[in-house]
Formats: sequence, C-alpha cells, structure tokens
Amino acid sequence: MLIDILTALVVVVLVGLFFGILLALFVHFFGIEEDETVKRIREVLPGINCGACGFKGCNDYSEALAKGKCKPNLCIPGAEATATAIGEILGVEVEEPVDLVAFVHCNGDCTATVEKAVYEGIKTCKAASAFYGGSKACTYGCIGCGDCAEICVSQAICIADGIARVDTSRCVGCGLCVKECPKQVISLVPQETKTAVYCNSKDKGADARKACKNACIGCKKCEKTCLENAITVINNCAVIDYNKCTGCGVCAENCPTQCLKKVFFPDLPEGFTMN
Repeated sequence: MLIDILTALVVVVLVGLFFGILLALFVHFFGIEEDETVKRIREVLPGINCGACGFKGCNDYSEALAKGKCKPNLCIPGAEATATAIGEILGVEVEEPVDLVAFVHCNGDCTATVEKAVYEGIKTCKAASAFYGGSKACTYGCIGCGDCAEICVSQAICIADGIARVDTSRCVGCGLCVKECPKQVISLVPQETKTAVYCNSKDKGADARKACKNACIGCKKCEKTCLENAITVINNCAVIDYNKCTGCGVCAENCPTQCLKKVFFPDLPEGFTMN
C-alpha cells in the first residue's frame, strides 16, 4: 500500500514538472514581451486599481499612457509625485493635478434626523436604500451602514453618530466611496476647499427641515451674501463653485441651519502608505 502511494506521488510530481517546463518553454518562445514603458509606468502607480483615472485599473491606464492616449496626471491617489514620475518616463510636461478628498454632504446624525421606520434587513446601504429609501425620513441623506467604509482602501472612513465621516488626513481621493454610495451623498472636492455644504436634500425647505433639523432649506441667504457669486441654490440645496469660492466664510455665518460650514482638509502625512 505504501509503495502504491509513493508511486502515485512520484508520478504526480513528474507530470507537474513536465507541464511546468513545457509551459515555461512556451512562454519563452511564444510569449508576448511586455512593453518596457508600460512596465516602468506600472511600477510608479499606486496599484490600488481604483478606476478614478477613468480606466479599469492601473494596467489599463499604464498601457493607455504608453500609447499617448491620455494625460499623465489622472491618477488621483498618486497625486503630483506620480504624475511627475510618469512625465519623466514619457518625456512630457505634466499639468499639476488637483488634490481631491472625499466629503460627505450630510449632517443628519442621530440627534438631527428623524427615523421613519426600523430597518432590520441586510446591513448595507444598498439594501437599506432599496427598502423605501432607508429608515431615515430624509431620503437623500447618509444611511450609515458603512458601505463606503468597507470599500475605502486607505481606511479613511468611519461611521459616527449614524453617518459616514472622512478622515481627510488619510483620504487619497480615489473616489471608490463616491461610486459605492447609493445616495450620492459623497463627492470629491478640492483639498484646498474652505467651505462645504453638509446637506444633500432636494426637498423644499419645510419638508427638509421636518426630516432633519440640519438640512439646507433653500432660503438662498448664502447665494445672496456670497461676495464672489460662488454659491447657487439648485434643487433646493446650496451648491458651491470651488473655482470661485475664496473661503471668506460669509455664507456659513448667514446660514440659518448651519448646513454651510468652514472646513480644513489637511495634507496626507509625509511617508503615508496605504494598508
């Protein structure tokens, strides 16, 4: 019996070795050599395959760059350092990329929002959203099940008081959370942003306030007082044009529900690496 087992084992090993050598020879003689430029570009990319550049992943982006089909500053997580490295490899000038961070446009925490039902289904935002828009009276706000936190590659998101919050000192601006959020509560904003809107409601003022006491009521005080014409109320909610906003804070001072607030997004710490 032992001899039979050993014989079978030897046969399996020899067959595996034979096919391994055969495969190696096939790759050596018939395999397609990787473009050296693609390889070098791939080495300087972060490798998280987030798709924020508009391609399926870092490999596709590398190939498109090598063929000259796109700009070298599209990698949001890699930011300026990656764009510069790619520019040196390709021998082209690189436009300075805009550093972006994720921001949650909701302040409907447990003390502010009204619960319309008790949800006891699958604990994901997508599942809860499919069930009458979630348990909160505001159907535009953060559900708080943490789908965004689960997908965050830099562990920059947590759920606090029933809503998602972003640690922008860790956020790399990949945009995965933006794509994952079924309510579109999260967006990427410039890191230099000084004022932000903590609301996503499209309801009219009275209805929005009934659902959440921190909601934007569309009163347009911010729009009227903005010295740079950087704020417009669209669909009953304030929207900031970050190309015009100077961060003076006048809008935040005049907002009756404090849904407009001053913010500060710190840079990533030096030497930061994703876990």
